[in-house]
Amino acid sequence: MQSNPKFMVVAVLRVIQAWDRLRLAFRSALNPGLHIHPGASTNLASAKFDLGPGAILSISTGVTTERRNLGVHFELGANANVVIEDGVWLRSDVGPVFLRAYAGARIRIGPETQLNACMLSAKQEITIGRRVLIGMGTRIFDSDQHAIDVEHPEVTLPVRIEDHAWIAADVTVLRGTTIGNSSVVSTRSVVRGIVEPHTVVSGIPAKLYGKVGDRASLSD
Repeated sequence: MQSNPKFMVVAVLRVIQAWDRLRLAFRSALNPGLHIHPGASTNLASAKFDLGPGAILSISTGVTTERRNLGVHFELGANANVVIEDGVWLRSDVGPVFLRAYAGARIRIGPETQLNACMLSAKQEITIGRRVLIGMGTRIFDSDQHAIDVEHPEVTLPVRIEDHAWIAADVTVLRGTTIGNSSVVSTRSVVRGIVEPHTVVSGIPAKLYGKVGDRASLSD
């Protein structure tokens, strides 16, 4: 009897998926603050999970990523809180995704948002809305990260990115920034301050380049 190649492929994939479910269950047992919805991708088993005491990482249904070893890094300090809502894509095929929340910090990623090989670093709070696109190589910081000198201490201010915004590749978003609904930030820009809704900004530092219309109804 000849084997059915399609059946064999499906069988192998099911075995891999079952193995990944066991790996996720084991990691959840090791990390009491790790909550992964059964409807999230089993590919998350290949991610790195580093949760400090009292930290909580909640991953909702429909969250997906590629099956790439250490393709996603979750690093949470003590009592940090990270929430990834329904349908978020942590895209790691072109490079890893880094989500770092320092002690007591908060990160919330809204539904259907796409993070493409980028980094989020929160010492206080980063909030990302619904259906936001963040391009590869982009870095988002809510803090200076270090003091400049004894007279200029480190400053930390929340970052907010509203619904349907598009942040292109290699953008740097600095502390205290709000990027408005349906706005666009062009490649390799550096953003600090307020980006008004329905605007395009570009440059170092980013400045108004033009207006943009409705993005809410756009497909991916």
